Amino acid sequence: MNILLFGKTGQVGWELQRALAPLGTITAVDVQSEDYCGNFSDPEGVAETVRRVRPDVIVNAAAHTAVDKAENEREFAELLNATSVAAIAKEAQALGAWLVHYSTDYVFPGTGDTPWKETDATAPLNVYGETKLAGEKAVSEHCEKHLIFRTSWVYAGKGNNFAKTMLRLAKERPELSVINDQFGAPTGAELLADCTAHALRVALHNPEVAGLYHLVASGTTTWYDYAALVFNEAKEAGIPLAIETLKAVPTTAYPTPARRPLNSRLNTEKFQHTFNLVLPAWDNGVKRMLNELFTTTTI
Repeated sequence: MNILLFGKTGQVGWELQRALAPLGTITAVDVQSEDYCGNFSDPEGVAETVRRVRPDVIVNAAAHTAVDKAENEREFAELLNATSVAAIAKEAQALGAWLVHYSTDYVFPGTGDTPWKETDATAPLNVYGETKLAGEKAVSEHCEKHLIFRTSWVYAGKGNNFAKTMLRLAKERPELSVINDQFGAPTGAELLADCTAHALRVALHNPEVAGLYHLVASGTTTWYDYAALVFNEAKEAGIPLAIETLKAVPTTAYPTPARRPLNSRLNTEKFQHTFNLVLPAWDNGVKRMLNELFTTTTI
C-alpha cells in the first residue's frame, strides 16, 4: 500500500511515521521537503504532490495550530486548515484514496460539562476552531472515503509540551498558578498514531466505517490537576523541584487573544465501538511519557 503523510515532523506526524510503517510504503513530507511539496500555504503544490505520489491512503497531520496567532492571521489559518485540505480531499476522491484528517474539540463552544458527541452542534469560539471546522467540512464534502478524528490536549515526548513547561517552571519558582476550570483529557500523539493505524486497517476492509470520530484518551482532568500529577511523579522519581505552592486559578486569570473552551471533553463511544478498541486512561500515557523524560537529560 502506498501512503502519503503530510506534516511528518509534527508531534502526531512523527508518531505516524512509526505507526503506519507496517501498512506499506510511506512518502512523508512537510513544509521543508524538497522532492514533494508539503507546504499547505500552497494548495496547488500539495494537490500536485497527491497527483504525483498517487497514494492509496493520505494522512494529513499538517495544520495551523497557533491558536492565538490565528486571531490576527485568519486568511493564513484558512489557507492551511481549510483551502489546502479541500485541495487534497478533491485529489483523494479522484484517486479513490482514503483520507485521514485530524480536527479538534475547538469546533464546539466549550459550554456545559457533558462530553461532546459527533452529532452535537458546532459553534467555534475562535478563528482556529472556525478554520478547523471548515477543513472538516471540506473533507466530508469532497472525499467519500474519509476518517476525521477530533482530538484535544495533544502532547508528545518529542518537542515542547505542558508537562515539560511545568517541570521547567517548578525548578525555578516556589509558587505556580494553573487554570482549574478547563476540562479535558491529555492525549498522547503515540496513542493517536496507533489508533489511526488500527482504524485504517479496519477501513480498508470495511469502507462503511468512513466518517467522523472523537478520539481522545479516557477520563477527564484540568490543567491544575494535570500539573499536580506531573509534580507528584517528579518528586517520586527524585527530581528536585523548587515549587512549594500550586494555586488553582480560573481561565480569566490568563487572558489570551483567542477564547478557550472550558469543556473540551469528547465522547469516544462511537470510535471505541466501531473499531473495537478500549481507549486507556489519560494518566497512563502521561505517566509513561514522564518516566521516559525522567530517564533522559531533556528536562
